[in-house]
Amino acid sequence: MSVRSWSLRSWSLAAALGAVLAFTVPVAARAAESSRLDAMLASGTLRVGTTGDYKPFTYLNPQTQQFEGMDIDLANALGKALGVKVEFVKTSWPTLMQDLESDKYDLGVGGVSVTLERQKKALFSVPLMRDGKTPITRCENKDRFQTVADIDKPGVKLIVNPGGTNEKFAKANVTKAEITVYPDNVTIFDQIIAGKADLMITDAVETRLQQKLHPELCAVHPDQPFDFSEKAFLLPRDMVLKQFVDQWLHRAVATGEYQAVFDKWLK
Repeated sequence: MSVRSWSLRSWSLAAALGAVLAFTVPVAARAAESSRLDAMLASGTLRVGTTGDYKPFTYLNPQTQQFEGMDIDLANALGKALGVKVEFVKTSWPTLMQDLESDKYDLGVGGVSVTLERQKKALFSVPLMRDGKTPITRCENKDRFQTVADIDKPGVKLIVNPGGTNEKFAKANVTKAEITVYPDNVTIFDQIIAGKADLMITDAVETRLQQKLHPELCAVHPDQPFDFSEKAFLLPRDMVLKQFVDQWLHRAVATGEYQAVFDKWLK
């Protein structure tokens, strides 16, 4: 590369960076003026929205009436880092985005999948883990449901929980099999065990856990899911808050805090 072309390239990069800074600095300044982070610090409370029906990430224990799970532990640790108390707010998969837009909570947790549709209305933290959709069925049927084509046949009974990415995946990819939308994501796996449904397509991480909890069930190739997805914390459109959450997660990974929580719930 000639000196002249390198100089032109350097000038172009500098000009582009200058344009970005000229745009982002005022935006960042305006965001800082109305940051939800400042509001949380002033109120002393972090409101965390969660469904309470998706082990190992979030589960509302009926005995204690307390939320528990991997993302619950992480949310409590984030609250500690902020120096505020954590208040958990019950939401649902069908109302997840609506509740965020209605300012019912500041941070959404509980195995939330990153999607472009959700991204149109909100922000996400850096990804917590990589995942994808895969089947779970009674172990005697494991070889029967290896592909979407195997599943999408007349007579097959597929069960899904409403309002989330599981239902969306099923309705986008399955047209011949019978799809039942079952309202309780906690007891939905009992329907498969009882023979009322043949299988469910859900996140691979959930299939791994549920086959441990229910020996009658087997995850189908969880290491090779049908698609690609990531899980993250759901955030309002507030870059200051996002930057704090991302930095906290970065430090939690570096210090081993994140791995300790992961091992507690997924090993």
